[in-house]
Amino acid sequence: MTNVPPASPADPPVINLADAPGERAAWDRPLWQVLAWSVVELVLVTNPWQISSALRVAALRAFGAKIGHQVVFRPRTRVRFPWKLSIGHRSWIGEGVWLHNQARITIGSDVVISQESFLTTGSHRHRRDMALITRPITIGDGAWVTSRAMVLGGTTLGRSVLVRPMSVVQGSFDANSVVSGNPATTVGRRFNHAPSGRYARDT
Repeated sequence: MTNVPPASPADPPVINLADAPGERAAWDRPLWQVLAWSVVELVLVTNPWQISSALRVAALRAFGAKIGHQVVFRPRTRVRFPWKLSIGHRSWIGEGVWLHNQARITIGSDVVISQESFLTTGSHRHRRDMALITRPITIGDGAWVTSRAMVLGGTTLGRSVLVRPMSVVQGSFDANSVVSGNPATTVGRRFNHAPSGRYARDT
């Protein structure tokens, strides 16, 4: 082991992680159920084989997820705690998506979460003791979180928000916004009003 010189008074403090509070407060379930889900997730959900999406959804529901009809769950997905997941109807969860939901993640209907995106509700008290902090994520109907975006705890995406690839998103974003960047900001509108007053769509 490398010897670490003692800190001087001018050095920033270091939090001793051996004293950090554990994360089990976020489980909301007994140990056996958390372990059982870990096995089922590995075999049926995270599994890269193109097994039935319906089977993945059935496994998630069996462990408490609230999932509507015609939801598509692609391979290599991960869900930390299915009992803290709600998804509306007809939504698509792309390959490699990780829903790290130590607090509740609520996804509306007709939502697309594209490949390799990461939604995480957890963080830590980084100035004190590294204790776990959790905040929920809410995604409105019709939203599209595109490939490899990161959505952080405390985020609310309004109806039909579009998040561009590789964006890091935290905060509240109004309906119909296009969101981009790190940190993400609103850069436009997804649908424009036509002269009729209705929203124009791609031709």
